[in-house]
Amino acid sequence: MTRTAKQMSTGTHSTRERRTLLWAAFLLPLTVLVVAVAVNVGREVPTLEPGSRAPAFALPMTNGGMITLSDLIAEGDALLYFSMGPGCDGCFIQIPEIESPLADLGIRLVPIMVDPSSMVEPQARRFGIETPILIDSDRSVSEAYDMVGIYGHSDRPSHSFALVDSNARIKWIGHFAEMFVPFDALWEHIDEEAL
Repeated sequence: MTRTAKQMSTGTHSTRERRTLLWAAFLLPLTVLVVAVAVNVGREVPTLEPGSRAPAFALPMTNGGMITLSDLIAEGDALLYFSMGPGCDGCFIQIPEIESPLADLGIRLVPIMVDPSSMVEPQARRFGIETPILIDSDRSVSEAYDMVGIYGHSDRPSHSFALVDSNARIKWIGHFAEMFVPFDALWEHIDEEAL
C-alpha cells in the first residue's frame, strides 16, 4: 500500500470513529430519556382504587399542630389535595379556588405538600391562604396514596386528589397534568366518577 493510500485509510478510520462517537453522544441521552418516560408512563396508573381503604396518617400542619385522617373525616368527606408546593404558584392558587365551594358541599379540603413548613408557610401567606397545609416531609403519605411519580415528578406529587369518605374509604382519585384546575372542571370529574 502506498503512503498516500495509508494516510487516506487512516483518515477514513478516524472519521468513522468520530461519527460513531457523535452518534453515541446523541443516542445515549436520548435512550435514557425514553426509558425515564416509559417508567413514568407506566407509573401514571395508581394502585389505590375507589372503594379501597384510605391509608391512615398523622401529619404536622403549617400552624404547628398535628392532625390525623380520622380527625379530618370525623364530620364528613375530605378531599386530600397533593401538590408540588413551593415553586408552583398554581398549586397555591388552587386552594382558595376550590376550598369554599367544597365546604358548601360538605367536603373538607386538605392540602398536603412535601416541602418543609418553613418553605410552605411563606408561600401560603403570599397567596392569603389561612388553611393549615399538612407537611409530608418524608413523603410516606404521598407514597401510600400513590401520588409520587405522576406526570414525571419523581420526588413529589404533581397535582392530584383523593376523595375520602367518613368511613375512610376512597371515593375518587384524580391526577391532573395542569397545575391549576378550575372548580367546575374538578367537580365535573368528581361528580361523574364518585357521586
